[in-house]
Amino acid sequence: MAAVVLAIHLIWIGWVIFGWLIARNRPLLRWLHFASLIYGIFIEVAPWPCPLTLLEQYFELRAGIVPYRGPFLVHYLDATVYPNISDALRISLAVLVCGGNLYLHFRHFQRRVQRRAVTYN
Repeated sequence: MAAVVLAIHLIWIGWVIFGWLIARNRPLLRWLHFASLIYGIFIEVAPWPCPLTLLEQYFELRAGIVPYRGPFLVHYLDATVYPNISDALRISLAVLVCGGNLYLHFRHFQRRVQRRAVTYN
């Protein structure tokens, strides 16, 4: 079960980073992605862990595996992708990615409003 939660966690991170490509012309998915980005920023800066991390650690403990400590990104990605960066920089980069995605949503919304204004004039 811990491996399943890990896979869900990776899919979630992929959705947060690349969801804009899928959601930009689909209103329902766009709102879901927007909420995911807000949650992603919140969970990075909040003083408590992600529920998926807690669930993965719970299943590891139940399986007799010593669960890792700390955030998911630090445990899995820090050692392989970003081996020598501080937690503050990692959090800043994660927030920057989410903020950049929010900006893309905002620009898309702004363009739609402008197109509608031109159509009505």
